[in-house]
Amino acid sequence: MERPLRRFLVLGLDGGTFDLLDPLMEAGELPFLRSLVHRGVRAPLRSVYPAKTIPAWYSFATGRDPGELGIFGFTEPSGGPGHSRLVQSFRPAEAIWDRLSRVGVKVGILNFPLRAGYPLHGFVVPGMFSDDGTTYPKEVRAEIQGSIGESYPGELPIYREAERAEWVARAARVVSQRAQAAAALAERHTPDFLFALFRETDRVEHQHWNELSQPIGKIPADLLDFWRTVDRACGEVDRAFRSGGGPAVTLVISDHGHGAIESDFLTNRWLADQNYLVFREGAELARRRFLSRFLLQAQRLGFARRVSRRLADFVRDGRRARMAEMLAGPTSFEQVAQRIDWRRTVAFSYPVPEGIYLNPHNPDLTAARRAEILREIRARLERYPEAHIEVFGPKDLYRGGRLDLSPALFIRVNGMGTEPRMDFSYPEPFIRDRPEYFYGSGTHRMDGIFIGAGDGVVPSFRTAPLSLLDVAPTILEGMGVSPPNDLSGQSFASELGVLA
Repeated sequence: MERPLRRFLVLGLDGGTFDLLDPLMEAGELPFLRSLVHRGVRAPLRSVYPAKTIPAWYSFATGRDPGELGIFGFTEPSGGPGHSRLVQSFRPAEAIWDRLSRVGVKVGILNFPLRAGYPLHGFVVPGMFSDDGTTYPKEVRAEIQGSIGESYPGELPIYREAERAEWVARAARVVSQRAQAAAALAERHTPDFLFALFRETDRVEHQHWNELSQPIGKIPADLLDFWRTVDRACGEVDRAFRSGGGPAVTLVISDHGHGAIESDFLTNRWLADQNYLVFREGAELARRRFLSRFLLQAQRLGFARRVSRRLADFVRDGRRARMAEMLAGPTSFEQVAQRIDWRRTVAFSYPVPEGIYLNPHNPDLTAARRAEILREIRARLERYPEAHIEVFGPKDLYRGGRLDLSPALFIRVNGMGTEPRMDFSYPEPFIRDRPEYFYGSGTHRMDGIFIGAGDGVVPSFRTAPLSLLDVAPTILEGMGVSPPNDLSGQSFASELGVLA
């Protein structure tokens, strides 16, 4: 096709939230993002549930909800009980850039969670999930190395408190490198649609939300510098993209929001207490439970608190998995699964932490019994005295289509201020005083960010949320390409001011 009506740049800030960006913009710390807000549209962007990176970004890319994609988390069941694999792809659904490419629009994709680049009219630089970083075309890898002086960066390493300064500095450096690569590719290839994702924003928020949520004057200097780097990165990519000429729109979006994590709900601990999940006789979990009790008690003592952090780091270090299991007992669901009596177990939570699955290996679970169990679990969770637990069936959340991989029930605890976990080993299901050694102080929220500015965009300040599912059809219509009729999302191109 001829050049589209408008070129679209989409910058993804993983976990972006106005709860953080608004005060930073008002204080003048994010001048580029602030300029977009002042001359464009600002609105909350409602995510899908679970509001997690993979189902959310895949839903954005396709305009289809997790139930249509069959994707509800980072992993999906595979094989027998206690086995899973990383989500393979959003296929057979089609991403927005696939549709644009098919009609002759040149596209560029940078750092989207894909296993590898694949042929389309443009370029693909895969991000999270990438096995070997294979780009399309292959020459793009060399172009990136020439622009940033080294290989395209991968995901940040696991956070350790003792390495805080180096880790935050590395996060900022990676953001700069991604921006340099995106800008160089935009200038060299002049795509009419460009998507570039910064995953580091979410990682930093998870670890340091308690510091980021303070008044501006109390936020540590390295975290302020990180967000200044993010703002400069967005501006750098925007300038490079617009150098290609023609009418253009810039969108800054997130896959979900972010907020404080206040407590934890251990779903499998609760299921075991309710006798829905049953261990084999003689199953050895005593070491793990002893360690967990020790770590909880250690929070009250200064010296022991420091020891507990180091011990928790050791247990979580994947390089020492065998030694950690000898010391602490089983540390993952996969290890504990070997100790579960699967013929007697009725329900469990794995591999989606927000999900409860019925056990397909229990011979007594007839269709009628399954329905009865689900009603019973729902009622007990909704009556749980320690927390407000919302319970949803898949059809409460999704249009459906590929619900065979879905949990039988989903839970949302205390408006997502409490994080569901798949742990067994603590004394009670609900941990009100969250241990410091649990990594991070932030967790996801439903409302992310939508900022849009450019040619044709009508400035507005919205308080009612837009939907993440609506972004793909909006972009297609804004570029003069008809979206498929069967998408979950609905275009708001007319309201944005970019309808042809």
